[in-house]
Amino acid sequence: MINYRANIWALKELGIKRILAPSAVGSLQFDYKPGDIMLPDQFIDFTKNRKTSFYDGSQVCHISMADPFCSDLRYISSKCLTDNKIKFHQKGTYVCIEGPRFSTRSESKMFRDIYHADIIGMTIVPECILARESEICYLSISTITDYDVWADQPVSTKEIVETLHKNVEKTKEILSKLIPLIPLERSKCNCGSALTDAIL
Repeated sequence: MINYRANIWALKELGIKRILAPSAVGSLQFDYKPGDIMLPDQFIDFTKNRKTSFYDGSQVCHISMADPFCSDLRYISSKCLTDNKIKFHQKGTYVCIEGPRFSTRSESKMFRDIYHADIIGMTIVPECILARESEICYLSISTITDYDVWADQPVSTKEIVETLHKNVEKTKEILSKLIPLIPLERSKCNCGSALTDAIL
């Protein structure tokens, strides 16, 4: 029930240029273990009722989402994590569901076996789309908290929260090291001009 449009609009009005978005996700692959960090480079949208655009009136906007996350922030964060010897996965596909319920076993296996997604969560869509429409750079820093139910290990909120608490310090460490590396000027990505040729 989060008003994503209001949140991103408010950040745009405040002059925000970049969003670093830590989130908790489930793993759809054995190689991505609870406690690991992933910097996803793609997403699949399985939300149903969320408003995903500011342009739902007379003005039409076809924003490019071929590469949905800021390329410069991804590069800087990858280097930062590598230099600080923090285990992470440099890319992966995030399937976003609406929640608040968790997936059925059949849904989880579909996301893994048919769509070949790597992680699953409830937060980045439509955040990253609205950020792109607002010409704000967006980076997802996904903390893996559990194996989704495809692994025949039922997901419990208690386990997720426990793992998330263990990773809070790691997330704080990442942000404290990453933020000073981000330059004031945005010269190495096209997020700031994303609306060019997108509005009809």
